[in-house]
Amino acid sequence: MEIERIGTIKNALGEGPVWDHQQRRLFWVDSLKGCIFCLDQTETVSRWQLPCMIGSLAVVDEQTLVVALQTGLHFYCLQTRKLTVIIDPESQQPATRFNDGKTDRFGNFITGTMGITIRDRALGALYRLHPDLSLDTLEPDVIVANGPCFSPDGHTLYFNDGRRRILAYDYTPSGPLRNKRQIFDGNNHQTASDGATVDAQGNIWTALTGSGEVGCISPKGELLDRIKMPIPLPSSVMFAGPALDELYITSISDSGNRRNQEHGSGGLFRIRGLNAKGLEEQPFGQSREA
Repeated sequence: MEIERIGTIKNALGEGPVWDHQQRRLFWVDSLKGCIFCLDQTETVSRWQLPCMIGSLAVVDEQTLVVALQTGLHFYCLQTRKLTVIIDPESQQPATRFNDGKTDRFGNFITGTMGITIRDRALGALYRLHPDLSLDTLEPDVIVANGPCFSPDGHTLYFNDGRRRILAYDYTPSGPLRNKRQIFDGNNHQTASDGATVDAQGNIWTALTGSGEVGCISPKGELLDRIKMPIPLPSSVMFAGPALDELYITSISDSGNRRNQEHGSGGLFRIRGLNAKGLEEQPFGQSREA
């Protein structure tokens, strides 16, 4: 196994890595600085500046993203750098912003909100944006929306609601969440989980921000592996590369809540040799076979 830093970019709050398998490129964001980054096949990095904080994004096509901003959900054109508002479900709540998000296996965008500075109570929620641009509220009780991701068959949603735990729900692409249960408690392992993804075997890979590690967790919640990172605050993970066998990790240097200025903090990292492979992320609006 090999862990390496990619380039020299230092994010304040690196988050939300997404592998665009069709275009062979990796997107991620600096949430605090409101920036989108893209690493292409030549390991050249492009950057787009947005007018406010960004939590996550989903790929629509070669030039279009859905972006989850402090000001709501928007389409964003990479070529023209134009934002087109979709909806802002918390326009009357200036104390929140959007955070982590992920497309489900059916082309919907699942993303949630969080209190920007208030973390002692639930101000946020978890939402689902459909391709017709209608919006559902899936979970109204969220402190910080972290790490939504889906089982290989798409019918289990994993989610961290900001309470140092990973929840699982029975999931359908149009119905409500059912059978809410806790499968992992970070307190039992002296850590906390953040951004997450699922591999082809159904295991959950997550940034263990509380302990400076990446963890692999079984669908039953067993902590199968802990990989020590060279920085203390990894934030999110995503399988990428042509064979989907490289794990990319974003990290934090200054989130506004947590700060660390050790060498490499805020960098983008890659792990090779894990003997695990990821799954293609669905573009927004495109469904695989149900």
